[in-house]
Amino acid sequence: MRIVIAEDSLLVRAGIQALVATEPGVEVAAVCSGYDALMAGVEREKPDVVVTDIRMPPTLTDEGIRAATALRRTHPEVAVLVLSQFLDPGYLLALIEGGSSRRGYLLKERVAAPGELISAVRTVASGGSFIDPVVVDSLVSAKARNEGDALRRLTPRESETLAEVAAGRSNLAIAAGFGVSERAVEKYINSIFMKLGLHGDRDTNRRVKAVLMFLDSDSSSGQ
Repeated sequence: MRIVIAEDSLLVRAGIQALVATEPGVEVAAVCSGYDALMAGVEREKPDVVVTDIRMPPTLTDEGIRAATALRRTHPEVAVLVLSQFLDPGYLLALIEGGSSRRGYLLKERVAAPGELISAVRTVASGGSFIDPVVVDSLVSAKARNEGDALRRLTPRESETLAEVAAGRSNLAIAAGFGVSERAVEKYINSIFMKLGLHGDRDTNRRVKAVLMFLDSDSSSGQ
């Protein structure tokens, strides 16, 4: 397995190279410190895997992500493992926007863990994907927060309506209980779907998803 390493910090670069070089069957084909050198190295060495930092010269912003995106077009057979010190799900989502195969995202703080780096490298080299578990946890937490915020946007009557739906009552039964028309209940439910971001599915599926969000929020609040 041939690897190109891209990292602007000399110490980190040397550490990664030392870890990778001790693995049987792995060859470090090139080591570079910026985006342009990385792309030239891939073109010259035709590696199996690129291990790259996110922020490198020339702009120190998202060079690693941009390299991964460009290589998907020009060298789709090359796997890319991005190393980052940033617990930012946005970087991960940008990395896998075009697909998660042969892509990996590992926090730098875990690189020194025994076998962690090599395991991630071998996973992406074999065509799989690797996502740091800490980043996955962050994504799940962010999703839960977003769903909770959406539920808080419901009016009191919409919240009552969703609770009735969760109890299994039909629109007609809800209307009778509220003393309103069935059409009014339909309006409440359509507003709930809109505020919860439930678009495009059949109403039955949207009702199920809305109820699941309601029950998950209720459970997490300890009620």
